[in-house]
Amino acid sequence: MRGLLPLVLVACLALAASACRDSRQASGEPTMTNPKQPARAMPPLTAAERHIIVEKGTEAPFTGTYWNHVEPGVYVCRRCGALLYRSDSKFESECGWPSFDDEVPGAVARRPDADGRRTEILCAACGGHLGHVFTGEHLTAKDVRHCVNSASLVFIPQSRLGRALFAGGCFWGVEHYFGQVPGVLAVTSGYTGGQTDRPTYEQVSTGTTGHAEAVEALFDRDRVTYEALAHLFFEIHDPTQVNRQGPDVGTQYRSAVFTLDEDQKRTAEDLIGRLRAKGYAVATQVEPAGKFWPAEAYHQDYLRKHPGHPICQTRVPRFDAPPR
Repeated sequence: MRGLLPLVLVACLALAASACRDSRQASGEPTMTNPKQPARAMPPLTAAERHIIVEKGTEAPFTGTYWNHVEPGVYVCRRCGALLYRSDSKFESECGWPSFDDEVPGAVARRPDADGRRTEILCAACGGHLGHVFTGEHLTAKDVRHCVNSASLVFIPQSRLGRALFAGGCFWGVEHYFGQVPGVLAVTSGYTGGQTDRPTYEQVSTGTTGHAEAVEALFDRDRVTYEALAHLFFEIHDPTQVNRQGPDVGTQYRSAVFTLDEDQKRTAEDLIGRLRAKGYAVATQVEPAGKFWPAEAYHQDYLRKHPGHPICQTRVPRFDAPPR
């Protein structure tokens, strides 16, 4: 029996890898029925915030912090830190609460309110109550008004926002790991590093467009650094593999850091140097970032929508391990 264990383990790993590969052809976006709060640590809610976010209360009009706030930046969920709204979608409706005519795609869930008349809006990541959404008021060209409680939001100014682009094989697992980092506001799966405009998954899968499956991470510089994210990147995939990650083979699965400035380039090269000093033959490419194209909707937040689906990446503490 003992001799069979390695064979059983290999068979299980192969089955998981096959499932990871085969289900990538799935289409359609499942409906969120049981939102799970991401591990983006936020301070505990006050009693007043809990009344609104958990107990679905409403703050008095013209009393909230953000009802007439106009500074450029983004608004995140007070409960879990997920990105909800960008400042360019905020408008003055004179209703006394913050008003937005658009949300970050996939960030806000809707459901009939308990009063039977209105539509409640909630954070799609944690289910926290935000307020209500209205249409038919003709206040903006989009004819939508998200009426949100200030207590449900936290504003992050533009100066604190950071952006990072990484490619490490199947983007589902990379997105999953970065989505657990406190201070990461949003992670988007997509394609970059190629020549084709608006590439589709089918086109990228041929390996002829030059794109890599990648993730874009938007983060709060006051809560997490670019170096910390790059450090994580080199531990959640195998940076020594060339044009592949495990069972996924092709240039679209290459290991790459797409840098936005010289500081990011120096950070990536320094981490690569540290790994090479430990004996790792790092193959990760470091190149200037080009256009990032978000992937199709069914790829976004895929592992949260499909609980129990195998993850292609496994974290390995390479920087703390002894030299090879």
